[in-house]
Amino acid sequence: MLKSVSNRRRFITLAAPALGAILLAGCKVIPKAPIDTPPPPEQGPTSSLPTDSARHRVALLVPLAGPNGGVGQSIANAATMALLDTNAQNLRITTYDTSAGVASVTAQAVADGNRLILGPLLSDDIPAVAATARAARVPVISFSNDEGAAGRDVFIMGSVPSASIARTVEFAKSRGVNRYAALVPSGEYGERASAALFASVRAAGGSVAATESYDRSNTSVVSAARRLKTKGGYDAVLIADGGRFASQAAAQLKTAGAASPRLLGTDLWSGETVVATTPSLRGAWFASVSDARFRQFSASYKTRFGAQPYRIATLGYDAVLLTLRIARDWRTGSPFPMTRLTDAGGFIGLDGAFRFRPSGVVERALEVREVQAAGVVPVSPAPARFGE
Repeated sequence: MLKSVSNRRRFITLAAPALGAILLAGCKVIPKAPIDTPPPPEQGPTSSLPTDSARHRVALLVPLAGPNGGVGQSIANAATMALLDTNAQNLRITTYDTSAGVASVTAQAVADGNRLILGPLLSDDIPAVAATARAARVPVISFSNDEGAAGRDVFIMGSVPSASIARTVEFAKSRGVNRYAALVPSGEYGERASAALFASVRAAGGSVAATESYDRSNTSVVSAARRLKTKGGYDAVLIADGGRFASQAAAQLKTAGAASPRLLGTDLWSGETVVATTPSLRGAWFASVSDARFRQFSASYKTRFGAQPYRIATLGYDAVLLTLRIARDWRTGSPFPMTRLTDAGGFIGLDGAFRFRPSGVVERALEVREVQAAGVVPVSPAPARFGE
């Protein structure tokens, strides 16, 4: 059952028959909402966590109110699903509402005896969480995609743009693309996307012929695309932004049906309807986690909670699977075995294989998709596990 113990924290103690287990600027921009909004958190009387010695205590830090409350609730619901689907009996996951004050709820999570923190969602919240957690030797696995926030005891689980760009460039190189250009938004995200492109192209033995930056406005991206088109000297152009800006830039860079230049994107394109319906983007490639298991997850989620999940909700599910995997060799009441997070073999979740590098940044097995007239389809599957 799911109980509410306060407006700041809730614990989940679940037992059920096994059902079968299967962003710009560091997640400061939250993915678009689904058609339906997940239900609000339950409210109930104040209570303290029960005393037990058979379960590992794990804190889930997400916003349950405010502008990102729907996303946080969706992640919390997904964590509940993972516990139900695996019939987990050895975890007590307590959800803490970061919208009530991230510093205070982190202090409460540590005081409650949690040995691992899953969250927070936003990169801006990571310093406050890490400061308290580090003093208590409690590692943090954040749902952010901000690579710069990673550290020796702070792990970044959100899909990072550099990985998507590297996978796309690797695939493009295998198809004969050697000269690249880029359109990147101004700011931290654009700087990281540009750096990732240069590093990936250099590793592939190619060259970057030109780059243009723009403010995130319709007129700015169109002007930047026109400037880039006049430069020439490239076979492919990376548009490091979401579907709306990519579609506007694409119309300036190539004529619908033209073979060149090849347009490249990032995982920000995943699930964007405008990508599939923009003629100038046909033939474009981008890398993302596979959606193969998400469809089944989404159907099960809607049956349980009466709404569609946010795409990022799978991070909550997979974080629980990761914890359960490590819990096999984790003695109850002892510190979380943090070194297990960087096991070379990694973990398997709804979004496929993933593991953490020693830097704390996630590495994911990604598929490459192509925008075609009939829709967006995989053209290079994600490896089932690392080493393949």
